[in-house]
Amino acid sequence: MGLRRTKRIAQGSREDRSSREARSSQAVRGPQDGLGEYGERAEYGERGEHARSDAAVELRGVRRQYGRGSATVHALRGIDLTLPRGSFTAVMGPSGSGKSTFLQCAAGLDRPTEGSVRLGGTEITGMSENKLTELRRSRLGFVFQAFNLLPSLTVEQNIVLPMRLDGRRTGSAAARRSAADMLTRVGLGDKGDRRPGQLSGGQQQRVAIARALVTRPDVVFADEPTGALDTTTAAEILALLRHAVDSLGATVVMVTHDPAAAAWADRVLFLADGEIADSLPHATAERIAARMTALTAPAHAHAHAGAAA
Repeated sequence: MGLRRTKRIAQGSREDRSSREARSSQAVRGPQDGLGEYGERAEYGERGEHARSDAAVELRGVRRQYGRGSATVHALRGIDLTLPRGSFTAVMGPSGSGKSTFLQCAAGLDRPTEGSVRLGGTEITGMSENKLTELRRSRLGFVFQAFNLLPSLTVEQNIVLPMRLDGRRTGSAAARRSAADMLTRVGLGDKGDRRPGQLSGGQQQRVAIARALVTRPDVVFADEPTGALDTTTAAEILALLRHAVDSLGATVVMVTHDPAAAAWADRVLFLADGEIADSLPHATAERIAARMTALTAPAHAHAHAGAAA
């Protein structure tokens, strides 16, 4: 896809936003003014079926505890955070810092012990499980390390699956156009009738991204989306996510352990012991790696001292 020149980004150098947009435009071929299902413009935030907020994600006093008494684990210790629409946020932290719990609570996959979570202006903390399921189907997108495609379905059928689960007519011409448009955007316009097993890992992750974007969700949550990919393919996938933010107005929240991946984000949040320890805007991979080293060094030093004793 002509992304070889992004290699230096994966190695940690940064470009300005205009350069990134030019690069991601090459990474995602297809009409930039394409129409979504039923002729709606494929711009995020233009649907009118629910109240809108300038914030895509809002967490207020979010705590998550597991267990009781002396066995209590404080996974999150009072997270206060607002993520604006059209932003790309990376979340990093040492093992056990609360990254996965943060993602699960923010996406409505887990309920906080205390606090409030709002997605696209909608309070989800007290929602019933049925309402949460409906919200996740129509207003959230997910990208996982393991792709999570259904092997028995074609690529096109995998992409329109969220629409099907949301009760939409996925066999209609409009739905098929939406799938075809997304496939074109991720560079797989001729792969709609293939099965996932006939694609490479990078191609499967492209399909997963197309599936996450097809409903034009309020937020796309990505959990280690490049963890199973080589460096070059990872750069291509990150370019797609960057393009979704810069050109489509999507909001992406990505958990990653890789400083080179986090360097694609507008801001990097660092979690430690269930709290936000730091935040870096538009940082290089080297600076992100240095901050991670600073976060983990005290723990390593303590463990080494204990072992020596």
